Amino acid sequence: MVEEIGRITDQPITHVVIASDHGDHTAGNSAFPQDAAFLAHPTSAAILQASASAPNRRADAPAVVLPTELVEDTRTLQLGGKEIQVMFLGRAHTGGDLVVYLPEEKILFMSEAYLNRVFPAMRSAYPSEWVEVIEKAQAMDVDVYVPGHGFVDSPAVLEEELEAYRQAMVQVIAEARRLHEAGVPVDSAAARAQFGELLGWAGSGLQAETAVRRVYAELDGELGGP
Repeated sequence: MVEEIGRITDQPITHVVIASDHGDHTAGNSAFPQDAAFLAHPTSAAILQASASAPNRRADAPAVVLPTELVEDTRTLQLGGKEIQVMFLGRAHTGGDLVVYLPEEKILFMSEAYLNRVFPAMRSAYPSEWVEVIEKAQAMDVDVYVPGHGFVDSPAVLEEELEAYRQAMVQVIAEARRLHEAGVPVDSAAARAQFGELLGWAGSGLQAETAVRRVYAELDGELGGP
């Protein structure tokens, strides 16, 4: 990423938005200039702090870069004559998902709140709130929705796929709810789930059972409030 940014501009990297606290989105942060401002939601900041001080952390693991600034709601930056809004729309894939909005260009970088054609990954998700986050994004003045995983396509296709992803989330929640209300034990629920075409989405073999368990936890009141 640093090399690609260098091909676009000779300006320094001054801000890094930690939109997701998961390792595949943070383990390379030490490659960025360490005098940059690292922005994160307080929930993600706590998770990164815990990871940095975990007693079982491997000695050769990449250094955890802790955020220097917290974004609880919206933080507006002015860089190079451009307005950049770092926003927390709610809990989605994690408890501290951030998105980045360019109002003039009408671009919304959604990070892991939008997984294009990837089976809803819910290891640390808040299922119903995630749907609400997507709906908030859809209500914004946006021309281009950029996913955190999956293919980037034309603006029209990305908008269609965001709605397809919202519908997938609704479908997964509804199916897990059906099994929960039928009294199916959580340990056997995934095997009885009927996800139809979603089983053809990337990661379904790994994510389906996790998603069912997470929805069960939400329905049982185990995820806690915001």
